[in-house]
Amino acid sequence: MVPDRISREVVIDAPPDVVWSIVTEPRHVARWFSDEADIDLRPGGAMLLTWHGHGAYQARVETVDPPRTFTFRWLRRENNEPREGTSTLVEFTLAPEGSGTRLRVVESGFQQLSWAEEERARYADENSRGWIRELDELVDYIAAR
Repeated sequence: MVPDRISREVVIDAPPDVVWSIVTEPRHVARWFSDEADIDLRPGGAMLLTWHGHGAYQARVETVDPPRTFTFRWLRRENNEPREGTSTLVEFTLAPEGSGTRLRVVESGFQQLSWAEEERARYADENSRGWIRELDELVDYIAAR
């Protein structure tokens, strides 16, 4: 069975406004998530996330509500138009926790992808493992600052 959503939460030793900049500004995103990032930070804005040796992937900004919510649609396939049914939705939710921030990432929409079930399940599993790695890198990046 293909899960429709995956999620992960981390508590970061930085206030929400700092974490917000780390998850939305291209110069930071390119340090913990991708190798290069272009982000038009407005609803409907285009994003391009590039991993050297792996490809460049289009995304589209859906929600910008600083410093609480940032969402975008994407698919780790080249030449893909990110829209409902052809992509997944990534939701970053930030909430103050003590002097830090609880960051929750939820990626959903795997069941709606028009692929074979085995391929959707593999993609969900890859992204689930990927968010563990990427959020660990985010925590390390913020700690090193």
